[in-house]
Amino acid sequence: MTRFIMWCLVLLNYMTVGCTTQAKDKEQPNIIFFIADDMTRDMFNFLPESKGKNLTPNLDKLANEGTIMMGQHVSATVCTPSRFNVLTGKYASRANNPKVLNQIKKNEGQRIVEWNTHIMPGEPNLANLLKKAGYTTGAVGKNHVYEVAEWEGIPLTADANDPEVMKQQVANYYATQAAYKQCGYDYADGLFYENPDFNGPRALAVHNLDWSTEAAVNFIEGTDKKPFFLYFATTLPHGPLKAERAWNADRTITPLGKIDKAPEVLPHQSTIPTRLEKAGLPVNDRKANLLWMDDALGALIKSLKENGQYENTIIFFFNDHGQFAKGTVYQGATANPSVVWSHKGFKAGHTNNNLVSNVDFAPTILDLANATYNDESFDGRSFAPILNGEKVKKRESLYFEIGHSRGVRKGNYKYLAVRYPQWVDKLSADEREEILEAYNKKLAIRGKGPNNTDATKPFGHVQIVPGGGDAEFPATQRYPDYTALDQLYDLKNDPHEQNNLFNHPDYQEVVKEMKAELLKHMESIPGSFGEFK
Repeated sequence: MTRFIMWCLVLLNYMTVGCTTQAKDKEQPNIIFFIADDMTRDMFNFLPESKGKNLTPNLDKLANEGTIMMGQHVSATVCTPSRFNVLTGKYASRANNPKVLNQIKKNEGQRIVEWNTHIMPGEPNLANLLKKAGYTTGAVGKNHVYEVAEWEGIPLTADANDPEVMKQQVANYYATQAAYKQCGYDYADGLFYENPDFNGPRALAVHNLDWSTEAAVNFIEGTDKKPFFLYFATTLPHGPLKAERAWNADRTITPLGKIDKAPEVLPHQSTIPTRLEKAGLPVNDRKANLLWMDDALGALIKSLKENGQYENTIIFFFNDHGQFAKGTVYQGATANPSVVWSHKGFKAGHTNNNLVSNVDFAPTILDLANATYNDESFDGRSFAPILNGEKVKKRESLYFEIGHSRGVRKGNYKYLAVRYPQWVDKLSADEREEILEAYNKKLAIRGKGPNNTDATKPFGHVQIVPGGGDAEFPATQRYPDYTALDQLYDLKNDPHEQNNLFNHPDYQEVVKEMKAELLKHMESIPGSFGEFK
C-alpha cells in the first residue's frame, strides 16, 4: 500500500518530458515489454530443438497464441547496448553518454560498443515518447541502460552491516529511481542497478524476482483508465545461478537491504522443485530459475485479468541476445527469436520469418500504440505492418556492432570485420600481462576462475583482454576463425559459421558486395572503423 501511495504522488507531481510524439485518435492498447537476460536457445520450448525441455507454461501460452518472430536479430549482443537498441530504436554507437564520448579520442575516433552505452535524461526513448502519447509509463527490474550520474560503486566485498555502506546503497537505489523518472517513467520500483554481483555488497547480491514482480503488479493495479507501458527487465537467467543466490534465495533481501516480509505475488519457492518433478524434468538451478522467471510472467498475466486489462494488452517477450556467441556478431548471438502476443492474435499468424532487428521494437511499439512520430528519429523500422498481415518490402540486410567488430547479414551471407585502434597493437608484453592479471583478479572476487592465463593470446572482439573477456570467452572456443580480422560465412550451408570463406577465390565478388553493404550502413553512423571510414 505504501508503494501504491508513493507512486500516486509521483503521478501527480512528475513533469512530462517533451518530444515529438502525439497520440492518434485511435484505440491505445497497454503494452508490456518483458526482457529476459542471457537465455539460451534450449530454454525456449517453442523452438523445435527445445520442445518440452522446460516448464514455462506462461511463455508457452504467449508463443502458442501470439506470433513468434523467427527472423528476430539483435544489433548489439551484450546487455547494455541491446537494451539501448530496444528503448531508443537506434544503434548503440549513437549513444552520447560520457562513458562512450570519453573513449573516442583514445580509440582514434572509433566508438566501442559494450556495457557503456547509456540513455541520458531527456533523450528520446520509449518511456518519454509513449508518455507524450498519453501513456502511463512504468519500469521494474534490471537497469543497466539508463544513465545514473549519482551512482557510486560499492565493492562486492563491502560489509552490508556497515551503516555507511548501506547509506550509500540506499542512495544508489534512489538515484537509479530518479534517473528512470528523468527519462520519462512515471513509476520505477523493484529496481536493480545492474546484475546482482555488480549491485553492491555480496550479502545483497541475490536475485529477487518476487520483489520486482510485486512492483510490477502494483503498477498495473494503479494505472486506472489510461493506457500503460510497462518495461519489465528481469535479472534472470543471468548469473548468479546457484539456488541460494537465485530461485531459493531469501526473498526479503533486496538492493535496499532486508525488508520485513517477503512478497507474496508468486508461488512459494518451495514449490519449484515439486513442480519440476511433476513435469518429469530434472531439478537443477537452470530449470528452477527459468520456472521462477515464468512465474513472474504468469503473475503479470493474472494481474491483467484481475484488473480488466487482459484483452487490451500487447506483450512483447524478448531475450536480450543469443547466449551461444555473446559479445560477437555471429549468428549464435544475433539470431534471437522473440514473441509478440495479443489475446486476439495477429494476422501474421503463429510464426513469421521476416528479418527484423531489436532497433525495430521502438517504432513498432509506437505504431501499435497509435502514436505519431518522426520516422527519421530511428535506425529501426516498424514491423507492426508485418504483425497486421500487410505485405511489406522485405529488409535486404541487417547491421551489427559490438566492441571492435562490425557485421552485416544480407541474403545467405554474413560478413564481419574486426578492427582494433593502433594503441592496442602497440601494447608491450608486460602491459598485456598486467591487463590479464588485473582482469583475472576481478573474476576471482566474483568467485570465478580464470578462463585464460596466457597473455600472448589474441584479444577478444569486445574487451582488450588476452583470450577475451568472460562474456565472450565461450565464443573464442566455438568459432575456429574467431581471431581472423575478416570473416565471411554462407549461412545456408554453414549456419553455425565454422568455415570462413573470406579468402576463398570463388567468393571474392561476394566479399566485395558484403563490404560495400557494411559501408552503406556505417556511412550514417558516428565513429571511425579502420579502412571503412
